[in-house]
Amino acid sequence: MSNEILLILSLIIIYGMVLVLYKLFELEGLYMWTIIATIAANIEVLIYIKAFGMGMTLGNVLFASTFLVTDIISEIYGKKSANKAVKLGIITSVIFMLLSQFWLFYTPHPTQDTVMPSMKIIFSSMPRLMIASLVVYAVAQVFDVWCYHKWWSFTEKLTGDKRKFLWLRNNGSTLISQLINTVFYTMFAFAGTFSTEKLLITIASSYVIFIFTSLLDTPFVYIVRWINDKKVKIK
Repeated sequence: MSNEILLILSLIIIYGMVLVLYKLFELEGLYMWTIIATIAANIEVLIYIKAFGMGMTLGNVLFASTFLVTDIISEIYGKKSANKAVKLGIITSVIFMLLSQFWLFYTPHPTQDTVMPSMKIIFSSMPRLMIASLVVYAVAQVFDVWCYHKWWSFTEKLTGDKRKFLWLRNNGSTLISQLINTVFYTMFAFAGTFSTEKLLITIASSYVIFIFTSLLDTPFVYIVRWINDKKVKIK
């Protein structure tokens, strides 16, 4: 199966999982996804692939889903709850980084262990990536929540309707936040290990993917609001 098809499938599956967790557990399900996506994306980003004619790191769709989640939480539950999701992502990254480094101190069984060499290859390079991810994630996500509510305040004043222009606040906040995330994460994580050309290609290709994922996440925000509206009417 081609990388392009796998990326499209991952987008459908990941965004679908967000809907399922919301349907099953509401706000707690969205918090759960933030934790899952944060851990998985920090591992997946170690993989470099070529897709759609561009070189890129994986993890883009998973990182994008965390912005989808904060936008959904902002829309349904408010700014305070969205910032809590950001804090959960930060704390998750810190704990996972500490645990994964602790594993490497163990002495593996001399004849029975077959995993430790691979674990060292994966996790020995992780502190730099996770520190970069942690700092950039915090900045980009806090900005995303702030920007979402700024757009919301602007459109509400403009139209007098709190519900209108959901697509604008969703994309207006996410596209700017994703640009911050893409540029700074790539520079912090891979400067000195990637050539300048490869850095620029990675930034450009990653942001193209983020534009695509950001535009496609808008229907999912509308679907969650529709589900919430039905629940409110039933109550």
